[in-house]
Amino acid sequence: MKNRFLLVFFMWWGGLYSQNPTISQKSNTEREGAALHKVLIIPFEPRLYMSEIDRNINAETKLSGREIKYKFRDGLNEQVYKAFKAAKYNALDLMEDTLRYKKDLETIYQYLSYEYLKVPDPQNYIAPKKEKEEKKIDKGQVNVETNSENRFMDARLSNPKVLTSLQNKYRCDLFVFVNQLDLKAGGSKDPLDLGPENPNRRIIFHYTVFTAEGKELNSGTIEEEFDPALNIPKKIVDKHFMRISTTLVQRVNKALGIPK
Repeated sequence: MKNRFLLVFFMWWGGLYSQNPTISQKSNTEREGAALHKVLIIPFEPRLYMSEIDRNINAETKLSGREIKYKFRDGLNEQVYKAFKAAKYNALDLMEDTLRYKKDLETIYQYLSYEYLKVPDPQNYIAPKKEKEEKKIDKGQVNVETNSENRFMDARLSNPKVLTSLQNKYRCDLFVFVNQLDLKAGGSKDPLDLGPENPNRRIIFHYTVFTAEGKELNSGTIEEEFDPALNIPKKIVDKHFMRISTTLVQRVNKALGIPK
C-alpha cells in the first residue's frame, strides 16, 4: 500500500512539472531563431573614420591619430561581435586576426563602394534607393537641388559573388558592414574647450546588413551622445559602442522576425 502511494505521488509530481515549462525553456525557444544564423562582421575602411575630437583625445592620452583611429576601429567591431554573441548568434569578426583575414578584407574592399542616401526609417524599414537628381536651369546655370534630409553612407558591392564566396568559406549567411564612423564635437569653436557649456558630442555609426543573396536586410545610422569631457577611447568603446551594437542587433532581429 505504501509503495502504491509513493508511485501515485511521483506520477502527480512529474505531471505538475511537465505542465509548467521553466523560464529558461521559454528563453531558449525565443533564441532559436538567432542560433540559426552566422554573422560576418566587416570593419570600416580606415579612410571612413571621421573624427572632430582626436585633438582632445591626443591632449589627454598622447595617442597618435593612427592609434586613436585603430582603437575605435577595433573596438567597434569587437562590441558588434559581443552584442551578436550575447543574442545567441554565431559570429565572426574579421578584426579578430588581421593577418589571417587580411586577404579577405582586401578582396571585399576591392568590390566595395558607397552611396550617400537618405537614412531609412528604422521602425518601418525599406531598403534605400538612389534618388534622381533634379536639375534646374537658372540664368543659364544648371543648379542641382540639395536635400536637407539626413543621409548615411550605404555599402554597395560591384560583385555580389563576393558574399557567396565568403558564405562558402565561413558558413555565414548574414554580413554586417560597418561603413563609417563619425565622432562629432560639441558646439564649442575651440576643440580643446571642455567647459560645461560645451554640448554633448555625438557618435554616428553607419552600417549595412546583407544576406548571402545580396539582399539589403537593414541599413542606416545609429547615434549616441556622450560627455564632452570623455577622452579615453576604451571608455567610449565599452559604454557607448556597446549601446550602439545592442541597437544594431535589435534591428537585425526585427528584420529576421526573431522575438525580442
